[in-house]
Amino acid sequence: MRAFVLRRVGEVGVIEKPVPEPGPNEAVVRTTAAMVCTSDVHTMKGAIPVAPDVTLGHEAVGVVHALGSAVEGLREGQRVAVGGVTPCFQCEYCQRGFSSQCGGRMMGGAVFTVQADGNMAEYFLVRNAQANLAPVPETLGDHQALYATDMLSTGFVAAEHAELEFGETVAIFAQGAVGLSATIGCRLRGAGLIIAVESISRRQELATHFGADAIVDHTQHDPVRRILELTDGRDVDAAIEALGTPRTWEATFRVTKPGGRISNVGYHGDVPEPLKIPLEPFGYGMSDKQIYGGLNRGGRERLRRIFRLLEHGKVDPTPMTTHEFGFDEIERAFRMMESREDGIIKPLIRFR
Repeated sequence: MRAFVLRRVGEVGVIEKPVPEPGPNEAVVRTTAAMVCTSDVHTMKGAIPVAPDVTLGHEAVGVVHALGSAVEGLREGQRVAVGGVTPCFQCEYCQRGFSSQCGGRMMGGAVFTVQADGNMAEYFLVRNAQANLAPVPETLGDHQALYATDMLSTGFVAAEHAELEFGETVAIFAQGAVGLSATIGCRLRGAGLIIAVESISRRQELATHFGADAIVDHTQHDPVRRILELTDGRDVDAAIEALGTPRTWEATFRVTKPGGRISNVGYHGDVPEPLKIPLEPFGYGMSDKQIYGGLNRGGRERLRRIFRLLEHGKVDPTPMTTHEFGFDEIERAFRMMESREDGIIKPLIRFR
């Protein structure tokens, strides 16, 4: 089979690999569609140490090719999706509700690419398949289902950790695919005012489409000052960091009111320095501001719930897909994600 791999830091390519075979609790899925994630680009640049020639990718849907002997409730030939995070759901951390930190390891549930081959290949292996594979409803296409695997799940974590109540205010820094998904999640949770900080016009349009009430262009305005104006001097109840830069991280503290919540889903590995907390807006440590950092939680039930939102028209994330490619063009799609060429947000990769 063909697999899109990281040959070495800075170099990717398609190579031949054997089709995997499942162990008792595993499944092999034949891929029908996938997406490239910005975190794959981070990995290519060496942000996360991985083995040479490991398969990239963690956003894929397909058809069950083979099942391990202990897997129940699934059948060969069934359309399925798998979360970008595949926890065991048996360890202490999973049972305490921290499935992305599976096994007590930081982001231990992130198996694809980090611990084993990812799923940007014609076939891929899923561990703990019974807990991590979800049948895709007949009413949903691959394109829709793909968004449940990572973007929506991760963006929704941002909204969940913001602990929004009806009518509250929230500022979301950056409107890439995760930030846009966080905007969708905040709308679903009943935010009364959603402020999206973004400078790229296409992303601004999508943010408005997905529920943002106000757009702040950080190239035209000081976002902290502008958010203060938009909230009549009261600041926001919660702020979401969805980019992963020191500047946006610090801004979340400056725009959040005392007793508010700061929710981080941005990846901060590109700047290998300690993040700074501005002391005055943090009340010198006594502002009652809560800080959360989270990741895709994975699991069959979470996928099912997101599928339900998609099925009943509560969510349609597909406008985020700006480009479509065949698997033969995967390297071009990846390089476009790296350079952000042509306003790319999410590229859809068709395998069949």
